[in-house]
Amino acid sequence: MRLVQLTVPTGKRETILEELDERGIDYVLTDEESNRGYTAVVYFPLPDPAVEPVLDELQDVGVDEDAYTVVVDAETVVSRRFEALREEYENGDVETDRISRQELQSEADSLTPTFAVYAIMTIISAVVATAGLFLDSPAVVVGSMVIAPLIGPALGLSVGSVIDDEELFRESLRYQIIGILLAIGAAAVFALLVRVTNIVPPGLNISTVGEISERLAPDLLSLVIALGAGVAGIISIATGTAVALVGVMIAAALIPPAAAAGIAIAWGEPSAAIGATVLVLVNVLSVNLAGLLTLWWAGYRPENLFSLGETEQRVRRRVLGLAVIVLVFAVFLGAITYSSYTVSTFEENANEEAELLLSEGEFAEYQLLELNVIMDESYPFIGPQRVVVTVGGPPGEASPELADRLHERINQHTDEEVDVQVRYVGLVER
Repeated sequence: MRLVQLTVPTGKRETILEELDERGIDYVLTDEESNRGYTAVVYFPLPDPAVEPVLDELQDVGVDEDAYTVVVDAETVVSRRFEALREEYENGDVETDRISRQELQSEADSLTPTFAVYAIMTIISAVVATAGLFLDSPAVVVGSMVIAPLIGPALGLSVGSVIDDEELFRESLRYQIIGILLAIGAAAVFALLVRVTNIVPPGLNISTVGEISERLAPDLLSLVIALGAGVAGIISIATGTAVALVGVMIAAALIPPAAAAGIAIAWGEPSAAIGATVLVLVNVLSVNLAGLLTLWWAGYRPENLFSLGETEQRVRRRVLGLAVIVLVFAVFLGAITYSSYTVSTFEENANEEAELLLSEGEFAEYQLLELNVIMDESYPFIGPQRVVVTVGGPPGEASPELADRLHERINQHTDEEVDVQVRYVGLVER
């Protein structure tokens, strides 16, 4: 429910009141003095889905954008006429629960801080995320998402496109581009500082840190996260629910991979930075694409119906452009996913071959203790580089033939030859 406070322009009092009476809307009128040609203020309650059509109709009868209009939440309205009004506008579809176009625009503006605050908070969140990645601490990484001010620009671009507010669109686009550059740059500078001051162990292999490595070789599930964040973000802003929590979800899709890209740059591994950078780009584009589609589906349109056709064409072009770019990146992520799948399959096959070989009669005295597949560092398309097989058996030396047979059977499952190293552990029965 909303309470609308509307200033009445000189000469429009009777017209506005007649419009409200025709709609069956209860109102209270107070006379006011103003230096801008307004003689009164009218207060009237409305169900959420009625705000946009009623304000549009009042604008059609002469209430222009210069009029002072305030829309606030109303906790409770007790009125038979209001209940009838609710039954008229609340028909159970998606437009029933959404806020008005006017409120949506204000909400998108309010979620975007000033540029100085946005830049500072983005840098801080990127630095905190970088520290969390080095510490391999999911809790610290989540903390970095909470302070990231990304929800406003991420959703403002979609809102500006759909309601034909090109100024909001351009500002949100600029914020997003600068935000990505700031996040990656701040992470790279901080990671370089950490490296040269030996805060982390010298010679640290970043691929061995779980929180970092998973973002250097992302897969298609990352795309699902970004699309979900975009849809949830728009639904939350359009219905006024859980906006802060969805902001954390959007930050989850952008800040940690940006920090991982900065770390890879600081470590002088540009190939490792490719996967994380692609993840950042595909996520931000997917959030915008999902936002555009969700807003249009929710029924938001520009205020001026004469610009509807032009806006619809522009939204269609932007959706098509974003979809094509996201599809290209999705193919790239699909290739990484397939690479990870082949590695996982190879590891499973290698383990199975080792167990089968050791179950044969000539090697029955041995048992498989552990099998590790060591990956190369050719990010983002990593592959097996070496297989270390730990075998236990009677005290003494292992059969020389065992290593050759393991090498032969394990390499049947890979296109490129992989080194196989056998470690023998003598077992003593007690």
